[in-house]
Amino acid sequence: MKKLLLAAVVSALSGCSRVEPNYAGVLMENYGKSGQADFSTQKGMVITIMPGTKLYKVPLFEQRGSSDLIILKSADNTKFTATPLYSFRIKEKDAVQVVFNNKQVDGNGEEFIAAMSDNILEPKLADIIREESRKYSTATLMKEGGNLKFEKGVEEIVAAEFDKRGLELLTFNSQIEFSKEVSERINDRNKVNTNVSVIDEQILEQRKLVEL
Repeated sequence: MKKLLLAAVVSALSGCSRVEPNYAGVLMENYGKSGQADFSTQKGMVITIMPGTKLYKVPLFEQRGSSDLIILKSADNTKFTATPLYSFRIKEKDAVQVVFNNKQVDGNGEEFIAAMSDNILEPKLADIIREESRKYSTATLMKEGGNLKFEKGVEEIVAAEFDKRGLELLTFNSQIEFSKEVSERINDRNKVNTNVSVIDEQILEQRKLVEL
């Protein structure tokens, strides 16, 4: 009798899983056939022995990501690159939404987040940066404050996109970079513009002296 009771206890425990602190538990039941209605938030010990049941353990702490090199084009067709770095966290109140919308990716816990970042977030992020890069000329991007304006604009769009997905964007840096040839060409142009400005000022000064 004791052996049967022990076996029953072991079997019950093997069909349970625990949601640890700083994680959100999202339980899928009935294979998710009824859509988001089959997903619910859970805490502590959760029974997962029933067929069609899966417990997703979603970390609520900061997650960091880095995108592969992205080839961009400015408004005047100059090529440059970006290698975005970003961090985010899942909003606890939106954990069910996050799991339901991304259940097609493999893994659980940090593996689930990594797969979601690689297969869903980063392709979308690349599309956003490409679209924004076409709105800026090379000269605008490389002049003082131009890079910062581009960076801020992209960050705001990415933050809004993440928010729609139940995520809070914490940090973002697109890390754009121009080739050496482009940088030298822009620097030479800036020098010419500076020299022209100096000459214009000297001409104006000479005119004033003649008038005096």
